[in-house]
Order: sequence, then C-alpha cells, then structure tokens
Amino acid sequence: MTRESTLQPFQHGDIFAGCTVLNNPDDDHAGDGRILQYDSDLNEKGVLWTEGTTHLVGGLQFGPDGNLWAFDSNAHCVLRISPEGRQLPEIKFAERSFSHCCFADDGTVLMGEHLVGNQIKLPPERPLGTTLARIPDADLFGYGHVYRFTMDGEQLAEYSTATHGGMAGFLGVTTSSLAPDGHTLVYSSETGPHLFQYDVASNKQLPDLVTYAPDSWQMVLVARHNPDGTLLMIMASRAGFAMQHLAADGTVLQEWDLPGPGWAIVSPCLDEGTVLLGNFFTGDIGKFKLESGELTAQVNAGVERSLAGIAQYTG
Repeated sequence: MTRESTLQPFQHGDIFAGCTVLNNPDDDHAGDGRILQYDSDLNEKGVLWTEGTTHLVGGLQFGPDGNLWAFDSNAHCVLRISPEGRQLPEIKFAERSFSHCCFADDGTVLMGEHLVGNQIKLPPERPLGTTLARIPDADLFGYGHVYRFTMDGEQLAEYSTATHGGMAGFLGVTTSSLAPDGHTLVYSSETGPHLFQYDVASNKQLPDLVTYAPDSWQMVLVARHNPDGTLLMIMASRAGFAMQHLAADGTVLQEWDLPGPGWAIVSPCLDEGTVLLGNFFTGDIGKFKLESGELTAQVNAGVERSLAGIAQYTG
C-alpha cells in the first residue's frame, strides 16, 4: 500500500475517519496510522498517513482552534491536523493513554485516560492480541482519570473519575461528552454497565446517569450530548445494538435498533435530523436519519476492527 498523504484543505462538510491499517502480524491493534477524508456525501477525497503513531488512531474532534484532534492511546500521542491538511508538531500533554477530548468554554481541553489498572480479565480462549503500554514509573496501564490542560499542554487539573474496566478489565474513560452547562462530564468505560457523570467544576463524582445490573448483559458503549442537553447513547444487549435518545436525567425518550453489532461511534452531522455512526467491527461509516431510523448513506473504510473516530468539519 502506497503511503502518500493526499489530505486536502478542509472544506465545509468534509467527514474524517480514523482508520489505521492493521498490518502488524504480532499485534491486532497496531499498524500504519491513517485518517481518511470524505466529502459531505461520503465520497473519498484524501488520506493522511500519521506520524508518531503505532496503534489505532481515533477520538477525532474539531477544536476551537480549527484543528482536527486525534489520538493514539497506546503511543500516548495527541495529534493535531491543520485545516490545510498538515499534521502539526506534537504537543506532549502527558505520558497517558488519552483517547479523546472535550473542549471547554474557557479555552481549556479535557482529556480522558483510556486505560486503567494493570490487569487484563479476558478469558484464556479470548486473548487480547495487543500489548498495552504502561505509564512511566508505575506498574499501571493508567489511572482512568480525566485531565484538564491549556491548549498548549500545561496541566491544570486531574479529576479522579470512577471507572469500571469494561469486559476486558482495563478500560477507563474511553469516551466522554461535556454537557451544555459546561461542567457535567458524562462518560463511559466501554462495555461496562454504567454511564458515569462527574462535575468538573466542584471536582466530585455524581450519581450515574445510567446503571445496568451486572448480570443483565446490557452495556454502554458511547454517549454524546445534543445541543439541548439530551444525549444519544449506543448500548448493547443480548438483543443486539441500539441507540437511545436520553433526557438529561437518563430517561429513555426514544430507541432505534441498529443494523448488526459493532456500532460504537456517534458524532454530529450537518444534515438536519441526522447523526454520523461508525461500526468498529466492519469499518462502516453511515448517516443515520433519526426520524426514519435508517442509514441514508454509507461507506466502508476498508479495514475491520480499526474505525475509531469520526468528525465532520463545520468551518
């Protein structure tokens, strides 16, 4: 595969997807980092081959600085790509497994630590298939905390967020969303039974927004706020994968069944009444119409178990 970066200057409506080429035979999460660029109709426009990454590139989010932010949690790498389509020099925020961020109204950035603890709880018949990086000077993958930084990398705060570990035992703050109030952080430990809340203004854990019984086989994957303070949450159960529209208090307002397993990304879309969805298992990216509950456009990124972030450019 030719490694020529062809990313074009960002245009209004462009959709970007983190989709690493998993070409390391010894590690099923490792390979050549890649961000794909599509137009607003999901026609491919270009690709950026990332520098300084070793594993899955994901957590894509546009910042108030106009840059596209992305993360390699295993390489402890935070990427920023300019609207001109160039990867900017790395800022080393911390040697932590950051996998996503939220931008606060005060100009700071909140980053979630993807990993927690030092144990892998998968059964022997389901080995992990990858090596998890440990933090310096500690026998830990991470603390599973949220950190606040200035945009140029100065750490301002560390929040001792509760985590679950997920089915694998080591998943910390894998996704998060900052409420319109600017201080309520809603987050998940992917495949765990909780949708957690933390008040970053008063620095305290809040009651869960959603809690499933441990033996219910129901799990939270990701949640994202709407501008009105409600949320869209993807969850899984024995019945399959579904997306729920939640009130600010966690009440389920509406639910849509999703077409098959693996849907683990929900992101805003410029098309009215539509969100972008991503399937980690298959690499499918789709526009999901909330009124009809249907995928109205779809493209496949070409690699299974690699799609780890989607964002649309509104500039």
